[in-house]
Amino acid sequence: MITVKVLIDSVEKVKKFSSIISKENVECELIEGVHIIDAKSIMGIFSIDLKKPVQLNIHSDDREILNRLKDFIVRES
Repeated sequence: MITVKVLIDSVEKVKKFSSIISKENVECELIEGVHIIDAKSIMGIFSIDLKKPVQLNIHSDDREILNRLKDFIVRES
């Protein structure tokens, strides 16, 4: 499993993120506090607080997906 922090803080970013992640043939979820949301659900994404980074779990070991999501990944300092 791959775990990264992502920031999806605008409507345009949600649309782009959803478009990318929906094409992946793996299970993915976003975790914000105690909320676990299907990362492929655009309505689910809009139901969480998008002002700060959230955790993205990708149930795959293929790190190639990270290249497609690079615009959303937040580097922890």
